[in-house]
Amino acid sequence: MIEEPSHPIEGQVVLLAGAKASVSLARLSDLLADVQEHLVGRVEEYDRRFERIDTDRDGVYFLAEEGRWETVGEAVGLTERETEAVARTHAEQFKRDGRRMDRREEFETSLEIRDVLAVNPVE
Repeated sequence: MIEEPSHPIEGQVVLLAGAKASVSLARLSDLLADVQEHLVGRVEEYDRRFERIDTDRDGVYFLAEEGRWETVGEAVGLTERETEAVARTHAEQFKRDGRRMDRREEFETSLEIRDVLAVNPVE
């Protein structure tokens, strides 16, 4: 039986982002799961504070102020390198979904001024 990932990032995106990161793929997957647990616990707060983008697949994005990843990384206990790897992975997934939704330019422009947080759907 194949176990569902505990984060909203597709496997191919993890592989591509992991190749650019100085964090092992196994470690990156664990970090994504840890961060997801943190993010899911803040969905209500994020809904009030940040723009929310629903996608055609399961999951949502929150467009937060620049620097949000540093705050998340500190809260979860990540190093700067680990935080950058996780942020890059979330951004790559966001760009991929932007292409799928025919909103590539809009999504890429958003990344120039905001941090994007991908969150699993919450019941």
